[in-house]
Amino acid sequence: MKYCRFTFKGAARYGLVESSKGVERITHLLAIPPEQVGKLKSVPTEQIEPLPFLETPLLSPVQPSKIVCVGRNYRGHAAEMGNDVPKEPLLFFKPPSSLLEPGHDIRRPSISERVDHEAELGVIIAKRCHKLSPNEDVHPYILGYTAINDVSARDFQNKDGQWARAKGFDTFCPAGPLVTDEIDPWKGVSVGTRVNGQVRQQGNTRDFVFPLDALIHYISNIMTLMPGDLICTGTPEGVGPLVPGDVVEISVEGVGTLRNPVVSD
Repeated sequence: MKYCRFTFKGAARYGLVESSKGVERITHLLAIPPEQVGKLKSVPTEQIEPLPFLETPLLSPVQPSKIVCVGRNYRGHAAEMGNDVPKEPLLFFKPPSSLLEPGHDIRRPSISERVDHEAELGVIIAKRCHKLSPNEDVHPYILGYTAINDVSARDFQNKDGQWARAKGFDTFCPAGPLVTDEIDPWKGVSVGTRVNGQVRQQGNTRDFVFPLDALIHYISNIMTLMPGDLICTGTPEGVGPLVPGDVVEISVEGVGTLRNPVVSD
């Protein structure tokens, strides 16, 4: 099952996305936000005149209370940044105010000398998740998956010694274009970036240093994850700078392509 969030008759609504003959359309409204139910197939729906998904202005499909990010979760990225692979998950936060809709402008701060793209798989939490036991199955706690661009002011990240400023600017967390529960990161999902049509990043979730179950267990024993919370699972090697005029596309297999132009702030 796949869903998006969009404006329908002047209000923000969630919509079911279905494919027919290779074309995706929004075919139903979801009566309540999926995170309030905790399982996509349990959400009541209302049929509407189908809308072409690619032509519908979209909103961010997630509204988390917090965005928990994982650093250096691909060996190649750790190496390209001159860092060792961490011995346990390296966590940081992005504020919810950094979320950005598909198609909207990433505003590159003029005070930063380098702003990078980072393609990531995003995981949306289905239900309250607190201190999972070591052998507890994480699948019931996962609502679905989306694409994330963990935009980063690299110079501030290196300068500050902590990452709140570097990762926290408004528009620094594009998300979308939809959420799906039809992919399996354990079996392998490709994650990549194109800038102006040129490939910059190409990775696969099979290469995670810490697999998804290990991440959710680890995080839940530090903080309570709430329905709708977002986990960003790390980026593969190939991060690079963005400049005004660029168009950056983050692709996650089974999710689609998250496209955002870059402008000066």
